[in-house]
Amino acid sequence: MTSPAPRPATPADTLIDPSIDLSADDGCYRALQARDARFDGRFFTGVTSTGIYCRPVCAVRTPRRENCRFFALAAQAEGAGFRPCLRCRPELAPQALVWSVQDASGILVQQAVRLLDAPEAWSTGDERGATVARLAARLGVSDRHLRRIFEAALGVSPLQYLQTRRLLTAKQLLTDTPMPVTQVALASGFASVRRFNAAFAGHYGLSPTQLRRGGVRPAGEPAGVAGATLRLAYRPPLDVPALLDFFARRQFHGVEWAGDAATPVLRRTVRLPSQGAAGQEAHCGWLDARFDPARHQVLVQTSDSLYPVLPQVIRRVRAMLDLDADPAAINAVLHPFFPEGDGLRVPGAFDGFELAVRAVLGQQITVAAARTLGQRLVERFGEPIATPWPELTRLFPAPAVLAQAPGEALGQLGIVRQRQAAIVALAQAVDAGRLQLQGGADVATTTAALCALPGIGDWTAQYIAMRVLRWPDAFPAGDVALQRAMGVQAQPQPARAAAQASRAWQPWRSYAVVRAWTAGGSARASKVAAAQTLLNK
Repeated sequence: MTSPAPRPATPADTLIDPSIDLSADDGCYRALQARDARFDGRFFTGVTSTGIYCRPVCAVRTPRRENCRFFALAAQAEGAGFRPCLRCRPELAPQALVWSVQDASGILVQQAVRLLDAPEAWSTGDERGATVARLAARLGVSDRHLRRIFEAALGVSPLQYLQTRRLLTAKQLLTDTPMPVTQVALASGFASVRRFNAAFAGHYGLSPTQLRRGGVRPAGEPAGVAGATLRLAYRPPLDVPALLDFFARRQFHGVEWAGDAATPVLRRTVRLPSQGAAGQEAHCGWLDARFDPARHQVLVQTSDSLYPVLPQVIRRVRAMLDLDADPAAINAVLHPFFPEGDGLRVPGAFDGFELAVRAVLGQQITVAAARTLGQRLVERFGEPIATPWPELTRLFPAPAVLAQAPGEALGQLGIVRQRQAAIVALAQAVDAGRLQLQGGADVATTTAALCALPGIGDWTAQYIAMRVLRWPDAFPAGDVALQRAMGVQAQPQPARAAAQASRAWQPWRSYAVVRAWTAGGSARASKVAAAQTLLNK
C-alpha cells in the first residue's frame, strides 16, 4: 500500500460489528480502518495508487477511500491486475468458507473451490485443460458447465483461481523456507522451473529470487527463525487452551504431544504420500505448531524431509486446527445456545485414516479407554522415527500395515472382534484407494461408503465427517454425551429427539456438538437444554 505505520493490538473498544455487510464497499472500508482480524480473509483491498492488494489487517497506513477496490478472493484481485502485498502477505490469510445447503450451483462452486485448494489436485502435467477436466469429471458435470458457473459466481475461471493458489503458495514457501526455487516450483504444482518463473514474473513483476531477497519480516519475529517458519493466520476468537486440551486428552505417546495455556504448542509425527517420478512415495517427519494469540497466527516448523510436501502440510495443519473457521458466522447462529463457547473450534485431523481408526476404537467406550487401545496399536504396529523430542518416537501405523494385521494380533491388544474387522476393512479400503478420507471429499458418498464397512455405523461416519471431511453440519445424534447435554437422554428415542432439536443449529451443527460436549457435565448443560427448548417452540 503506502508507507508503513505501527500496528498496535486492536483493543476491544475499537472492534466493529462482525456481522457488518461486506457486500457493500463502505462496510469493507470500515473493517479496513479497524484492522480487525475477524475480517481477515473475508475480503482483500486493491489500492489503485500502488497496484497492490492487501489483507484488512495490513499494518501500513490506511489508503484513501477513493483509491480502494474490494475483492472477495485473492484470485479476483490478481485478475484485476493487482500484486500481493509483501508486508501483510495475502497468502497467509485464512480462507473464507461459505456454506450453502440450498443453491445447487453455489454448492457445486463450493465443492470445486475446496478441491482446487487441495495441493493433491495441483497436477504438474497439462496445466491448461486436464486439471479442470478431471475436476469436472469428479463433480459429475461437464467442464464447460463448471467453467460457466464458476465464472458467474466468482468472476474468475477455475484455471485463474488455481494459478493464484499455486503462486501464493509458492510465494509463502519462498518467504518462509530455505527451499531451492526448483523444489518450490515442483511443490507448488508447476511442471518446470521455466513455467514457474514465467508465471511468477507475469503476475508479480518479480523473479522468485527477487521476491526472496525482498521479503519483509514481521515486526517482533526472532531473526533466528527467518526463512524456516511457516505462518498460518486465523480469525479470532480462538480458544487455544480448549483446543490443546482436546488433543491432549486423546494423544498417543510417541505420535503427538499437546501443550497447555502456558505452552501453547502441538507437536506430532507425520507421514504424507505423494506421487513422485517412481510412483507413490511417503514422506515421513515431524511438525511443531506454536500458537501466537497476539498476532492471531500459528507458527509451524517441520523437518526437512517434509519440504517436498509442504503445501499439503499447510493445508492439513489448517484443517487440524480449524484455522479457516469464520467465528462471526458461526456465533450468529450458536451464541444464544452457547454464550460461553464463541472461541471453540472443531478439532480436525492431520491424517484422515488415523482419525477414522481412532473413531472405531472409541465406539461405545470412554475417551480414556479408547486412548489405551490406540496406544497399544501404535506400540505394536507403529514405525519408529527420530525427532528432536523424546515425546515423539513413532509414526501411526500405515493403512497397508493394518490392512494385513492378523486378528489374533489385534485381539491381544484388547480390541474386540467387531472392531478388529472394522479396522482391517477400513485400512484395506483406504490402502486400495476406494475410500478418500480428507477434506473436500463428498460427504454423502464418503459416509455411505463408511457405513457399508463392517462394524461402522452412523455415529462413526458422522464423527469422521465432522473431524476429517470438515463438514460443518455433521451431527452424531447417537452420541450419549451429546444427548445428555441436550437434555433428551430420557426420551423414548433420544437420537431422533436430538436430531430434531439440532435443526436450529444448522448449518453449524459440528460446532454445536463441540460446544455441547464442552458444556456437558456442568451447570452450563442445563442452559443449553433450556435455550434449545425455548427456541424450538
